[in-house]
Amino acid sequence: MAEVLSQGEIDSLLNALSTGQVQVQEKSGPEQKVQCRRYDFRRPNKFSKSHLRVLQMLHDSLGRLLTSFLTDSLRQPVYVRVASMEQFTFEEFVASVPTPTLLTVFTMPPLLGVAIMETNPLFLFPILDIFFGGTGEMPRKARDFTELELSVIRKLDEHIMDHYAMAWRDVTEVKAHIESLESNPQLYQFINPAEIVAVITLTTVIGPHKGLINLCLPFVLIDPVISRLQENPYGYDRLAGAMREEEQGHLRGWLGLSEMEITVAVGSAEISVQEFLHLQAGDVLTLDRRLDQDLDLLVGGLLKYKVQAGTVGRRLAVQVTSLAGEGVVDV
Repeated sequence: MAEVLSQGEIDSLLNALSTGQVQVQEKSGPEQKVQCRRYDFRRPNKFSKSHLRVLQMLHDSLGRLLTSFLTDSLRQPVYVRVASMEQFTFEEFVASVPTPTLLTVFTMPPLLGVAIMETNPLFLFPILDIFFGGTGEMPRKARDFTELELSVIRKLDEHIMDHYAMAWRDVTEVKAHIESLESNPQLYQFINPAEIVAVITLTTVIGPHKGLINLCLPFVLIDPVISRLQENPYGYDRLAGAMREEEQGHLRGWLGLSEMEITVAVGSAEISVQEFLHLQAGDVLTLDRRLDQDLDLLVGGLLKYKVQAGTVGRRLAVQVTSLAGEGVVDV
């Protein structure tokens, strides 16, 4: 506890210093320099490194989902990858968006607020050309989208939103809903211009055309969720690799609907080309298998089981007798 001096004691101390009765001792030891760094209060860094790390993993998953979805939909290779991740003010993001372009304003309930997905023409026009029967070409001149094209793009965006919600499931359950499609970012203010946003840029490759998808996520939108992962940026709400019972049921259901080609090899025979050219109806070929030998059952071209031939009612059938060697799996 510090001792408080009276006025008389202070006067006595000052007199002693002036007459030299008390020596002033200089501070010994090396002088410590205070480390300072610049801080811009107009652009505070609200997203920590752990926040950005979680967003990186989340959008890497989105890139893989969109790569698979677009490749299947367009029937040609499409690649979507995360290129960069930065934080800006919303005003800076709007200033960086080119025109013409397309902004998809969407919500992510139960999270409060809106987010924006910017898809530039280099990404959209090749897709539209393929949907309309073309080969994925760009128009000769930059132009705005027609009403018909916007209706097709909205359907495409709905599928992208479904996959985006799927990518977010590793963090939390959300539903992505499209609010509107806008073409000029300068005419609309969806978010406070000074609000800090995370901008995730994904590069797209469709044939010879390289495009961009920019996702703008305000800090206030995702802070209630992503801040929980700050202490453990590598963790998720669910155990890594774990699959919920509902997902397992859906997976079993879709696998159960998959078709498999099953072939029974009765036997084989070798003949010359000359003999093959002279084959006629009623000719008999000698196979390399005896009547008491099991036949081979192949699944997808791989030998899986040994079987015996027979009939069920009026139909030909085989009965599985044992597992076979090549590519044996439990099916």
